[in-house]
Amino acid sequence: MTTPMPASEAEDPLLDLAEMSLDISPRLAEQIAFIAETDRLKAVLRLSPLLSAPRRENDAEHSWHLALMVLVLAEYANEPINVERTLKLVLVHDLVEIYAGDTCLFDDEARKDQAQREAAAAGRLFAILPADQEAEFHGLWDEFEARRTPEARFAKAMDRLQPLLLNAGNQGGTWRSPGVTGARVRERTSAIDDGSRALWSCTEELLALGVRKGWLSPG
Repeated sequence: MTTPMPASEAEDPLLDLAEMSLDISPRLAEQIAFIAETDRLKAVLRLSPLLSAPRRENDAEHSWHLALMVLVLAEYANEPINVERTLKLVLVHDLVEIYAGDTCLFDDEARKDQAQREAAAAGRLFAILPADQEAEFHGLWDEFEARRTPEARFAKAMDRLQPLLLNAGNQGGTWRSPGVTGARVRERTSAIDDGSRALWSCTEELLALGVRKGWLSPG
């Protein structure tokens, strides 16, 4: 199972404001440069197949879907959550994959240096922002990764649940990849239980269905 490569390693900005001679503040220029750079997220492909079209989803679509899931499913969080902060977490958490690439949940080789690749990418990307926003965005990314807050735990649950729903709707999807078993999927998605016991119960039902249908080997 391969890990998709980053959208681009190019150093050139996607929107070169310096060449446009705009009469704007340095702060706004940095903010617009960051917004332009994050357009690269739309080109980072994940392995998960869409339900609505015969292609894989990209990271931007994934992040949008997580944000919508937070709005719809917040009532199932194990602990009360600040929805606005949780939305920030799910929208920021995959931005680092612009440079680090998406690492498949079942790619053990790529996962060995995932933390290092993503930490380096976070430093590079968030540095485009003004200093105060650099600290805020980096803090949100760190919070998601550490899962020490109710919001981060629920955000992580959404991140694990969304591709599982896509796979279930595609009669297995990436579950049919070599080496993927029900036991392995259950272990790698157990973070759902940390954020929502109700949604973990639903997850277990979906995994059992996948095994019964032959989409997923029990392991």
